[in-house]
Amino acid sequence: MQYPLAKPALRAFVGVVALTFLSACLEVSTPTSAPTVAPVAQVTPAPKRGAEITVASVVRRVEPVAEAECRKRTQGLNCDFKIVVDTNPKAPANAYQSLDPNGRPVLTFTETLLKDMNNADELAFVLGHEAAHHIRGHLRKTRENATVAGVLGGVLATVIGADASGIEAAQNIGARVGVSGYSKTYELEADELGTVIAYRAGYDPILGAQYFTRIPDPGNRLFGSHPPNSKRVDIVYSTMEQLRGGR
Repeated sequence: MQYPLAKPALRAFVGVVALTFLSACLEVSTPTSAPTVAPVAQVTPAPKRGAEITVASVVRRVEPVAEAECRKRTQGLNCDFKIVVDTNPKAPANAYQSLDPNGRPVLTFTETLLKDMNNADELAFVLGHEAAHHIRGHLRKTRENATVAGVLGGVLATVIGADASGIEAAQNIGARVGVSGYSKTYELEADELGTVIAYRAGYDPILGAQYFTRIPDPGNRLFGSHPPNSKRVDIVYSTMEQLRGGR
């Protein structure tokens, strides 16, 4: 039996699984339709504990630092970040990185997430984290991992004599396993670089990482997409030690 390397179902699944595991960095959720977005300048500040988090002001400080880090660490990558807010009030707390049709990196935050932010440091850290995903090339790597693992799953199913539906199922399972095998590492890498970006923009990433103490802990599940919250906080602390030490 010939293995269908270009099977449309596999290509579609790879795109979905890449967004599912890579884009939903704070809550395991994925947009089911195109979000209704607005420029950050049009977003009403969210009052918290007697202060106001002005989204636009945080973006003005963090985006240039993220762009500078992007240009310093990469070659030929589009570093012109576009930052928008999903204004759908029913969208869950989420932030994710994607690319527009021209390859420009887009960082999207839901209004629900912004309302959950306790201070500007938290927002700066999350913004740095999402920018770091792009700089580290995680979206591209996730798609590549899903494709390779899906192909291997299909080959194995073919060898054992599976029919067409069995091969497709094996492709899907392989792609999902291929993504989950690296997603925790990617999240920690984004936490590390996100800490650098937030710190160099003048914010306190340790205060920013307090957000992890308020969201559900995914634990250390074998095929989970995110590392334990405690491990993410540890990465922030260790990175800050290096930054304060001048490294």
